[in-house]
Amino acid sequence: MWERTLQDLIRGLRANKKDESKFIAQAVDEIRTETRSKDMEIKAAAVLKLTYLHMLGYDMSWASFHVVEVMSAPRIHLKTIGYLAAAQSFQQDTDVLMLTTNLLKKDLGSRPEEVAIALNGLSHIVTPELARDLSPELVAMLNHSRPHIRKRAVLAMYKVVTKYPDILPSSMSRLRDKLDDPDPGVVAATVNVLCELAPQSPRDYLPLAPQLFHLLTTSSNNWMLIKIIKLFGTLTPYEPRLVKKLQPPITDLISTTSAISLLYECVRTCIIGGMLLGHAGNALARTCVTKLAGFLQDADQNLKYIALLAMVKIVPTHPELVAEYQDMILSSVNDEDISIRMRALDLVSAMVSRHNLQPIVQHLLSHLVKTESVALPSASEALSQFGPSQDIPAARLGGLPSQSPAYRLTLAQRILSLGSQDLYDNVTDFEWYISVLVDLAYVARVSIGAEIREQLVDITGRVRAARRYAVQVMAKLLGDESFLHNASDDGGCPEVLWAAAWICGEYCSELAEPHKLLSSLLQPRILSLPSDIVAVYLHAAMKVFGSWATELADRWDDDDLPRVRGVVDDVVGRLSSIVTHTDIEVQERAAELLQLFTFIRADLSAYKPQPRNTSMYGESSMSPGAEGFGEPSSTASASTSPASEPHFPKSLCLIRPLFGAYELNAVALSAQASLPIPEGLDLEAWIVPFKEDPTPLAGDATDEALEGKKGKKGKRKGGEKGAGKSKRKGKARARGGADDEEDQAVDGNGHDVVVQPVETEEERAERERRKAERLERLRDDPYYLMDDRPPLTKFGATDVESIPVVKLDDLPPLSTAIAPTARLPSLRSTPAPPAQTFVIDKTGEMPEGAARTASAPVSPQPQRPGVRVASPSPSYGTYGNGSRSRSATPLGASVAAPLPSRFPAYDLDADEPRPRTPEAIKVTKVKKKGTTGSGGGGKEKKAKKRTAAKPSESESLAQ
Repeated sequence: MWERTLQDLIRGLRANKKDESKFIAQAVDEIRTETRSKDMEIKAAAVLKLTYLHMLGYDMSWASFHVVEVMSAPRIHLKTIGYLAAAQSFQQDTDVLMLTTNLLKKDLGSRPEEVAIALNGLSHIVTPELARDLSPELVAMLNHSRPHIRKRAVLAMYKVVTKYPDILPSSMSRLRDKLDDPDPGVVAATVNVLCELAPQSPRDYLPLAPQLFHLLTTSSNNWMLIKIIKLFGTLTPYEPRLVKKLQPPITDLISTTSAISLLYECVRTCIIGGMLLGHAGNALARTCVTKLAGFLQDADQNLKYIALLAMVKIVPTHPELVAEYQDMILSSVNDEDISIRMRALDLVSAMVSRHNLQPIVQHLLSHLVKTESVALPSASEALSQFGPSQDIPAARLGGLPSQSPAYRLTLAQRILSLGSQDLYDNVTDFEWYISVLVDLAYVARVSIGAEIREQLVDITGRVRAARRYAVQVMAKLLGDESFLHNASDDGGCPEVLWAAAWICGEYCSELAEPHKLLSSLLQPRILSLPSDIVAVYLHAAMKVFGSWATELADRWDDDDLPRVRGVVDDVVGRLSSIVTHTDIEVQERAAELLQLFTFIRADLSAYKPQPRNTSMYGESSMSPGAEGFGEPSSTASASTSPASEPHFPKSLCLIRPLFGAYELNAVALSAQASLPIPEGLDLEAWIVPFKEDPTPLAGDATDEALEGKKGKKGKRKGGEKGAGKSKRKGKARARGGADDEEDQAVDGNGHDVVVQPVETEEERAERERRKAERLERLRDDPYYLMDDRPPLTKFGATDVESIPVVKLDDLPPLSTAIAPTARLPSLRSTPAPPAQTFVIDKTGEMPEGAARTASAPVSPQPQRPGVRVASPSPSYGTYGNGSRSRSATPLGASVAAPLPSRFPAYDLDADEPRPRTPEAIKVTKVKKKGTTGSGGGGKEKKAKKRTAAKPSESESLAQ
C-alpha cells in the first residue's frame, strides 16, 4: 500500500534503485489521485511530494492549478508548501499566474507571517503584470511596523523594479528614507538594492551621495561598507568632486582594516574611480601597493590572487610603484596554482618596460626550459618502460600543470607579445632578441612557429643593423639536423625554418661563402617539411647561388671553374629528387630551377678559358651585339675578337638580376590608402569591353577558305570579289591592266592596294593583314583562346640566322653589382655595428607618388640610448640607402644592406630642400568651382598654398 508522506517517498526511491522509473511512475499516479482529494492536507502533501520529484528533474507543470489551490489554504503551514511549489515550478509563461494577483493582494494585507511568505513568493514568481498590479501594496509595505517585513519589502522591490521600471520614480523617496531606518538590517538591505540598481543609471542616484558618505564614515558593518564603496565606485566617474571627498576615509580604511575583502574593494574603487590620479592620489597608490605587496608573501593563495589582480589594475597608472616588487611578482610565476601564475603573467606583461624587458623575458624563458622535480612514476608509466615507446619523460611533463601545452603556449605567446609591443619599442638589443626567438623555437614545444617566423622576418626587414647577426643565426639554424628532424613533430615549429631560409636568401650578401649554404637548403630531408617551406627553400637556394656566382664572376679566376662546376652538378643532382614532389608549387619551382642550372652547366661545359682583357667588364666586354656564350657576334665588325668577350662564363650572371632589382622594405600601414587613383581609371567600366560579333568582312572569305572553315564562302557575292589565287591569276592575265581599278574597288578596306596580275606575294600580304586584323579583334575577347606560338614553317631548314638565341648582353656591369669588400669564411669581415646603434623603421615604405594620409603620421617615440626610430619624413623612400624612390635603383644593383654608419640617421636639416607636393593631394574641388572670374583663381591659389604648406609643417613636427 502506498504511503502518502514525503519521507515514505524518499525511502521508496532508495529501496528501488534498480527499477526507479517504474516506482516513480506509480508514485506519480498516486499523486494525481491525491491532488483531486477535497482534503487540503492530502492535497498539500501531494504537492510537496511533487515538488521533491520536480527537483529530481520530473515535470509538474500539469499540477499548476493545484499549487494555486494550496497557496490559498487558510493554514500557514499549508500556504508555505504552496508558495514553495510555486517558486520552484512556475515560469514567466505559466498560465495560472493571472489567478494569483488577488491572492497576493489578500496575503500582503493579512497577518505579518502571511505577509512575509507572500513577499518571498512574489520575488520568485513576479512578472511585469504582477509588478504593475501589486506595486502600490509593495510600496506600502516599506513603512510596515515590523523591521523584518520592511527588509523583505526592500529586497522584493529590486525584483519588481527589474520587471517594471516605471515604479522606480514613485518609490525612490521611500528607498531614500530607508537609508536612515533605525534597523541596521533594513539599511543594509537598502544599500544592497541601490548597489544593484545604480549601474543601470548612475546619475539618478547621485542625490544619495551625502547619506551614503555618512554611512561610510559611521558604519562598522564590513559587508555594508563593501557595498557602499562599490556604489561610490559607480558614482565617482559621474561626479569628480567625490574623488577628493572620498580619499581620506578610503585611505583610513585601507590602512586600518583587517578585512581582506573590504581592502580589495577599496583598492578597486580607487582604481575605477580615478582616485589614484594627481598628487594626492600618489600617496594613496603607494599605500595600496604596499598593502597588496604584503599579501604576495602570505601563505594564503586567495590573498596572493587578489593582490595580483589588484596590481594588474594599478600598474597602468603607477608602473614604477609596482616595479619595486618585481622579484616577488616573478616568483609568483613559479607558483603551483595555475590561476596565480596566469595573474602573475598578466601583471608582468603590464609592467614591462625597456629597462626590465631582458630580465623578465629571460625569467619566463627559463621557466619554459626548467624541468620539474622528478616524481615517482605511476604504475602505467612503470609498465610502459618495458614497451617500445620512448616518449615517457615528455608524456610525464605534459601531465604536469606547469608543463601543460596550454600553459606553455600562453607563456610563449606572452614572451612574443612583450618583445613586439609597440613595434619593438622596449627592445634595446635586437641581437639578444633574435637569439631569444631562436631559443623559444627550440624549447617551446608548442605550435608557436608562425608567430616567431613573422617577428624574425619583420625585425630583419626593419632593423638594418641586426641583419648581419640574423643571417649568421639563421645559417646555423638551417644546418642544425636535430631541429630539422624534430620539425615534423608536434610543437616542432617548422615555420621558423621558413624564416631562416627566406632571411638567408634575401640577405645572403652578408655571407662570405654563400655556396656552402646550398647543401643545407637542398638536402633530401627537407622533403619531410610542409610544402610551403620547401618552396621557400628552393627560392632561397636560387638567390644564394645567384649572389655567390655574381661575386665569383667579379673576381673570376680560371682555377675556380672546377669548383663552380662541382657546385652546379651537386645542385642539379639534388634537384632531381625534389622535382618529383607531390605539391604542384614545389614541383614547378624545382623544375624551373633544374632547367636554369642545366642551362648553366651546359654553358660552363662549353666555356674555354681565355686571356683576360685589360678593359673593364661593363665598358667593352659585353657588347650589345653579343648573341651567345663565348661566341662573337655575327654582325660585329672585323676588329671584334674573342678577347673582347668577358673572361668568365656569362651564365654566372644569369640569376642575380632576377632578384636584385629592388630592395624589400617594410610597407607603411597607410600605403594602400595613400595611392592616388590614376587618371582615366574608371572602376565602374568593363575591363574587357563587351563587343557583339562583328559582321564578316567581304575579303575574309579567302582567309577562311584557306583555313578550311568556310570553304564555299568564296562563291558568294563578296567572295567573288576576292577569289582564290588561281582564279585571280587567270582573270588578271586575260583582262590585263583594265582589272587594276576593279581590284582596287574589291579591296574595300580604305587602302589603295594595287594588285598586279603576277604579284601573288601582295595578295598573300593582304590576306595576312586581314588575318592580323581579325586576331586583333579577337585578342580582347575573353572567350577566344589565342595561340601566340610561331608557326613551325616560319623558319626554313637552312635559315640559321632566324633561330632565336638567348642573349645576356643587357646585363648590368659587374663593377656596380658587387661591392668591393674583402671576403672571409662565414660572415664578411666588414666591421659589425655596435649593439647600441639599432635603427627601427616604424613607419614603413610609402609607394612612389603617394601622399601620406592623416592616419599615417606616427606619434613621436621617446628617445632612448642605443635605439633610433626612423623619421616619417615625406621624402623617406626606402630604409635610408640614399635613394629617393624605387626607380632610382638600377637593374641588378647590389642588395647588400649598408651599415648604419654609411647612411644618415634620418635627421634632416632645416635648410634641406623638400620635395614638391605630391599630385595626390591637389585640391581638385576648387578647380571645379573656379570656372569664371578671377575670384575663383584666387581661391584656388590660396588652397594650393595651404596644401603646399602641410608637408612642411608635418616635416617640422617629425624633426
